[in-house]
Amino acid sequence: MFVLGVLVFVHELGHFLAAKRVGIRVLKFQLGFNPTILSFRRGDTEYSIGALPLGGFVKMAGESPEDERTGHDDEFLSKSKWQRFQVLIMGPLMNLLLAVVLTAVVLHRAAEVPVYEDQPPVVGVVTAGSAAERADIRPGDRILSVADHPVATWEDFFNNIVSRTNQEVSIDLVRGGQPMTRKVTPTRLAGESRIDIGEIGVLPNVHPRLLAVIPDEPGARGGLMVGDVILSADGTPTTFDDDFRTIIRAHSNKPMTVSVLRGGAPQSITVTPRQNGAAGYLGVTIGNETKHLSLSVVDAIGMSVRKNIQYAGLIFQTVWGLITRETSPKQLMGPLAIAQLSGESAQLGLIALLSLMASISLNLGLLNLMPIPILDGGHIFIMALEGLAGRDFSLRVKEKMLLVGFVVLMTLMVTVIYNDLMRVSWIGRLVPWH
Repeated sequence: MFVLGVLVFVHELGHFLAAKRVGIRVLKFQLGFNPTILSFRRGDTEYSIGALPLGGFVKMAGESPEDERTGHDDEFLSKSKWQRFQVLIMGPLMNLLLAVVLTAVVLHRAAEVPVYEDQPPVVGVVTAGSAAERADIRPGDRILSVADHPVATWEDFFNNIVSRTNQEVSIDLVRGGQPMTRKVTPTRLAGESRIDIGEIGVLPNVHPRLLAVIPDEPGARGGLMVGDVILSADGTPTTFDDDFRTIIRAHSNKPMTVSVLRGGAPQSITVTPRQNGAAGYLGVTIGNETKHLSLSVVDAIGMSVRKNIQYAGLIFQTVWGLITRETSPKQLMGPLAIAQLSGESAQLGLIALLSLMASISLNLGLLNLMPIPILDGGHIFIMALEGLAGRDFSLRVKEKMLLVGFVVLMTLMVTVIYNDLMRVSWIGRLVPWH
């Protein structure tokens, strides 16, 4: 309710302020859908809250051809196309602005990023049995592009892989100075139940490190020290902290060899995790290699703008992939999944919640700019067509266009709600084709 409430409020506030600015009489400003549970009136406008917190609206005088019109200058359709455009565009623009502001706050307050994120995607590890191994991608390969999209950093690479589950893609790379191409089909990331996240099984050449070692626990008794870089455990390379944790949990009361880098020199240490419940425990705190970006407010805003432009490009790429069937519709998420993500993010803290809100706000702003009748972008598209035609369309033509938009929107809603329900394990088990 908090996440969607803020995003919807900002969106409708944009319409409201723009309408007031050009002199349109606003009849109602509502958050949530009917039935109304709280309302009050100030001037010409009724302000209210609906019981269903999945949207909101601003009702303007004379905004629809079916509305009773007096011809007064304070009605929506009495205004020029330029003035109506300002009212329609301000809702999505406010969501885009909110995404920039929230991302800037996150970057300024907690700009802790993985060290590999902005580095060139040179393969460090190829997971055994992965799609990359089957396609003969090897450690040391420098990945140049994914599906003809250039990738300059690991962030670019992961962003171009995640949306291509079960879709064969071409990967251009360089090996020993020789360019080559490999065909790879990303598989679904194991353990992720909410959304289809593609992976091919390549990882950067980074390793977790020990941030703390508790005295008299198995890790300390075995010789592990703060600052040790964990290269592998039990013969398995460790790229992220979860890799090491998984191996520890599986070795309750069983010795294992840990390869570490200490002071630039490799060492092998044998430790035996003790049993802690049903899992092994070493008594160490593990963290990924990260770097802190000390950003001023101006720098954070600049980086926020660049990141949101990058994310917007990925959103458009995903939309195009849905149209061309290169992207699975299972990636789409609805209100149930948003609620679950919001709860998980809130538990992680305010910064994580703001980051999620920025992402959803960007998606909401761009979705509303799409030229689908019934959305803001659809109304703008119809006005543009009227401008090109030199006349306003008839009510019958507009009704047919809006009906098409309604069908498209309802199809989208049914898809995301179906996806949300199928992500609930017990519901998914009841559906034979899932």
